[in-house]
Amino acid sequence: MKTLVLANQKGGVGKSAVSCQFAYYLAHSGKRVLLLDLDHQQNSSRPIVKAGKATVAGFTASELLAGGARALSEGGFVLIKGDDTLSTLERQPEKHNGYANSLKRFLDSAADRFDVCLIDTNPNPDIRYAAALITADFVLSPIQLNQEAIDGIGALLSHQRYGYLKIKTALNPRLVLIGLLPNMVEPTPFQRANFQQVAEAFAKMLIVIDAKTKQFAFIPKRSVVAEAQADGAFLAEIKKTAARDAWREIKPSFDVIIDRMGLGRGL
Repeated sequence: MKTLVLANQKGGVGKSAVSCQFAYYLAHSGKRVLLLDLDHQQNSSRPIVKAGKATVAGFTASELLAGGARALSEGGFVLIKGDDTLSTLERQPEKHNGYANSLKRFLDSAADRFDVCLIDTNPNPDIRYAAALITADFVLSPIQLNQEAIDGIGALLSHQRYGYLKIKTALNPRLVLIGLLPNMVEPTPFQRANFQQVAEAFAKMLIVIDAKTKQFAFIPKRSVVAEAQADGAFLAEIKKTAARDAWREIKPSFDVIIDRMGLGRGL
């Protein structure tokens, strides 16, 4: 099982929509998918539950971290829901090592049953965020193309306690940063300028789709993507021209991420 953490230390970047659509695509492609929502806001859990496309585990994410995971429900696509208690875990430092160890044990126990585990994290770095990075194989960072988000890339890499470089060096040397995934990208001069700024400053962190044309992975801003997230729908299954057009833009980015994870190609 390959474990991918979706992480950004800034909220409002559309990380949960990427988590849900990527999970749907993996499941639709025949992969056995486990989705773990470590965000107490539950922005991944709610649409997945609403759609009824996944089996919901009989325990929550906070119970898992506290060592209370039980046998998972049957199914090839399983969700472990976020819950309100997750926001209290950072205030219990004496239990932090136990949370990370519990997550590691659980993922090890699920490794033969699933092909991939996606972990959606909270935006403010804390023990949940750290535990995910400590136990994962890969990290993907959806970002928005605005100055605040661009400035925040440094925190993703170099946060004193929970930065990618610190965790990779000290705690999880196998952790691989797949890269930055610009999200909610609009075809405007302002967005193109910001994309160019990111490409110049963080070229090695962008995900290359086509090196010859300098095409990078991105998720476009489309109202149908927000509609799909609100309804818990898989974009590729929505019978609208706008959905088909949006999926045509998104699919190559998801395919290259799947390749980077060593999972083969999607559909």
